[in-house]
Amino acid sequence: MLRLDDLTVFVRTADRGSLSAAARELEISPALASAAVKRLEGELKLRLFARTTRSLRLTEEGEHYLRHAREALRLLKEGHDALIQGQEILGGTLKISMPSDLGRNMVVGWLDAFQALYPKVSLQLSISDRVSDMYRQPVDIAIRYGAQEDSSLIALPLAPENRRVLVASPDYIKQHGKLNSLDELARHNCLRFMLDDVIHDRWSFYRDAQTEPETVHVNGNRSVDDADVVRRWAVAGAGIAYKSRLDLSADIRAGRLQVLLPDVLGEPTPLNMLCMHRAQITPTVLQLRDFLRAQCEKA
Repeated sequence: MLRLDDLTVFVRTADRGSLSAAARELEISPALASAAVKRLEGELKLRLFARTTRSLRLTEEGEHYLRHAREALRLLKEGHDALIQGQEILGGTLKISMPSDLGRNMVVGWLDAFQALYPKVSLQLSISDRVSDMYRQPVDIAIRYGAQEDSSLIALPLAPENRRVLVASPDYIKQHGKLNSLDELARHNCLRFMLDDVIHDRWSFYRDAQTEPETVHVNGNRSVDDADVVRRWAVAGAGIAYKSRLDLSADIRAGRLQVLLPDVLGEPTPLNMLCMHRAQITPTVLQLRDFLRAQCEKA
């Protein structure tokens, strides 16, 4: 495979008429410059230079190839310059859907910071726990938890290692006692999420990353179709919640919630940014992906 560095050494050597002069300009040793030219000749199966003890000149094949090498380096530089320029003037409108809890409490703030860096970017946000239909709704990007089931969508990972955690407030733990095993969930008030009138009352856990999940049926006196309300109930001491660690990270750091059974792995909930097709993955989208991924790592 041709190497960009080897092409650069070849063109610079042809321009300067000397391997040592090219090496000085590129700040490499003459031996490395010579090896680069020999490697390129080996890949092309051509002699590019005719060498004597006192001179170095292009062969006929070298003269012909030099034009192509110059053009290749020019196009690569233009592509790099265009990318840098695009990053400097990121703009356009992004229509983004996201889950309620993460969206309200974290992503909206992250997007404020992103717009401060790139003020030409406009945002249209849809915040809901109902999964948006990207083929029917005017959405460019969907930020979603969970494994990607629709293979026609393109997933850009934001937090691939994220999992659910069991949490409760210090007041709840003081009043009802610590949770010592998954079996004890049966005697606790579990705060359950509801979607499309279906209550999610079966929580899955893993003893380690390789084991089959252990599913526990839970009960409680509260359920809701807004994941942010589950978090608020947990902070208020109403019961035990089982949610994405990302949603709860600020509360855990502040001590408003404590992780229960930290040695038990919760259900994987990777966070992805989804697009319908590759044409939507613009420099703005890639920069947003990198920015959000960095924020997830800090959370």
